[in-house]
Amino acid sequence: MRFSLAALTVVAFCQLVGCSSQSQQDDSSKSGKLTTEASTDSTGSGRAESPSGNALSSTRTVSTGDSTLDSLTYAPIGALLPKHRIFAYYGNPHSKKMGALGEYPKEEMLQRLDQEIKNWQKADPATPIQPALHLVAISAQGLPGKDGGYRLRMSDRTIKKVLKWGNEHKAVVFLDIQRGHAPLGGEMAYLEKYLKLPFVHLGIDPEFSMVTGAKPGTKIGSYDAADVNQAVQFLSRVVKENKIPPKVLVVHRFTQGMIKNYKNIKLDPNVQIVMDMDGWGPPVLKKDSYHDYIQKEPVQYTGFKLFYKNDFRKPGSRIMTPEEVLALDPKPMYIQYQ
Repeated sequence: MRFSLAALTVVAFCQLVGCSSQSQQDDSSKSGKLTTEASTDSTGSGRAESPSGNALSSTRTVSTGDSTLDSLTYAPIGALLPKHRIFAYYGNPHSKKMGALGEYPKEEMLQRLDQEIKNWQKADPATPIQPALHLVAISAQGLPGKDGGYRLRMSDRTIKKVLKWGNEHKAVVFLDIQRGHAPLGGEMAYLEKYLKLPFVHLGIDPEFSMVTGAKPGTKIGSYDAADVNQAVQFLSRVVKENKIPPKVLVVHRFTQGMIKNYKNIKLDPNVQIVMDMDGWGPPVLKKDSYHDYIQKEPVQYTGFKLFYKNDFRKPGSRIMTPEEVLALDPKPMYIQYQ
């Protein structure tokens, strides 16, 4: 059953890689391709709650060196987990096939996000929900590009657009890295100025970490504990240098081999690690993967991903309900819809 879920997801990530291109394309494309311009470019002990359950924001004092970013003032107070459940829409505004974030116009997407959050809040009224947008900020590619990295960095313009959406909607934003062949350190450095903002967090996707040198889309990639620790250390430095609340690091996983030597992952008070069950398929397979790769190999917090389309691909399949997901042990504190 575990192999079946992995096999199902291979199709999904092959579609993802195949939908992107190194060339600049028109944002209004109906083909579903990833259309984007090429890139040119401390823990808090107290927490206040708003009536809606979202963490209240405070006046931000961090300077990013970018006036546009410095105008984004939303800043949740303190650590998000475990007092909140994070609820995210995933994708990229240049692609209608990568997830809910880009499938609908901005206002409709945010309305759908809010409606879905109501369903989850009803299922667990005791845990406030923090809205989130999860942007694929660095996308794996089927072609090597000029530097052989097999990835495409979203432009400053694209990233700032999604950050503005989050700022206006009191939603935190995750910037996700699909590194391809590019070193993780360089990709994190590219995103550092955005991560200085208190409401911006990080995701890393082993699925597209091609340590064997294979082309993205031909095999499922992996990260070692050392790579996860590198991301934790990077985020911890950003937190300490800018005196901001802890960062959340989402690590996607749906097979045994995607995360190696998990026992060597080191926790840091400045970073909250979420291991996110990222596979698609019928409920029985998703529960099986959560048990084997998340529950049996615990790190810190757990997450669970649901697919509006791919979870229906097998005959008789359906998307799991909030109540079914919340019945998992441990209860996921990060929920993502694609």
